[in-house]
Amino acid sequence: MTDFHALPLKPALLASLETLGYTTMTPVQEQSLPPMLQGRDVIAQAQTGSGKTAAFGLSLLQSLDVDTIRLQALVLCPTRELADQVSKAIRKLAANIPNVKLLTLCGGMPLGPQLASLTHDPHIVVGTPGRVQEHLKRESLHGGGIKVLVLDEADRMLDMGFSEAIDDIIGRIAKHHQTLLFSATYPDEIRAVSQRVQKNPVQITVEAPAEAKPAIEQQFIEVEPAQKPDALAQLLGSERGQHALVFCNMRREVDAVAQELDHRGFSALALHGDMEQRDRDEVLVRFANRSCAVLVATDVAARGLDIVALPLVVSYDIAHDPETHTHRIGRTGRAGQSGLAITLCSSRERPKAANIEELTGTPLPWRPLKLAPARGLPASRGKTLHLAPMKTLVIDAGRQDKLRPGDILGALTGEAGLDANDIGKIDVFATRAYVAISRALANKALERLRAGKIKGRNFRVRSLG
Repeated sequence: MTDFHALPLKPALLASLETLGYTTMTPVQEQSLPPMLQGRDVIAQAQTGSGKTAAFGLSLLQSLDVDTIRLQALVLCPTRELADQVSKAIRKLAANIPNVKLLTLCGGMPLGPQLASLTHDPHIVVGTPGRVQEHLKRESLHGGGIKVLVLDEADRMLDMGFSEAIDDIIGRIAKHHQTLLFSATYPDEIRAVSQRVQKNPVQITVEAPAEAKPAIEQQFIEVEPAQKPDALAQLLGSERGQHALVFCNMRREVDAVAQELDHRGFSALALHGDMEQRDRDEVLVRFANRSCAVLVATDVAARGLDIVALPLVVSYDIAHDPETHTHRIGRTGRAGQSGLAITLCSSRERPKAANIEELTGTPLPWRPLKLAPARGLPASRGKTLHLAPMKTLVIDAGRQDKLRPGDILGALTGEAGLDANDIGKIDVFATRAYVAISRALANKALERLRAGKIKGRNFRVRSLG
């Protein structure tokens, strides 16, 4: 691995890397940063968690001219959740560069505030293709000065039908620009996009070294559709099921499975694209901060989820294609943790299982599941039997109110009298903030925050779930 100081980076970027604790480059950074900093087009195949966001973030910030008030870098992402994640990462890298204006432009959000923010051109835009295309068509976004275009998780954008929108966007921005394409998979469709939009790109493929590959135990269980709810409840009743991600192929099935789990006493939430953005944000926050035990999601919605310690992933339905299955199981066993990935397969889904076996070249690890008698899986009668360890409080204030995580932590450990160990993840959005509190102390924290002040002010505070 190479030290970041070996690269011709601005001192401000090196200072940010030091603050973030980044000292040596990951393989994708080591291979992609030198050509990107030279202005070359790059196509890189790299998994989530490989450090690719920091790689293209550093590259576009290095070429940024803050004194020139115009849009210079555009990052396209498949989902709102990923766009928000990428925006946060770039902001952290830009922390020591004064006056950098970055906007996140995604569909599902009101257009009015975005139009107001675009009165003055931003330096960087991170967004989803549909909304970025809309702003370019309206000419509320001006692409004539773009020097760097990033297509992040390009394979997923193509899966979601954004190919035409991407082509249209490229036709509306500066003709001469650097194009950086990152994809977890490298199918023919991605090669075709690269040929259309890139010029002599440097090709990079990063395979995780054997010692760094996640320790994932896979299990395939044959169970007929009518038995799947019982099988899932039994699997989630294990110790690993205390924090689990369940995948379904269809949005309506996500809702049905989440409702069934709730009926059986599990702290379960649904996540899919038909939900309002605020609801999706809150679900992601609650699952990440451990105030929800089970998340039931579609593949697309889960792309913005970044949980390091996730012990169990269950495929309620087999994924439509083998590469999606690989993405699913890669959600567990991360950062040196061990993980379990279980796939429920009906007899009708056997051909999909055969496709996975063909891709991996190894026999699938089938195991039997003896279902417990029906009386062993009682309905909850409205009582949650499998409680998450934390509970989330919502504060109706955020970045626009100059509220920071430290302000919330200070209020809770000060006037509210809580121990820092009882306070979990704190997430601050533009107009709201979320804080996880140990479940047994959540009501006490809520009362104290309502009675006291945060940063010398009174804000509305409520409990989720």
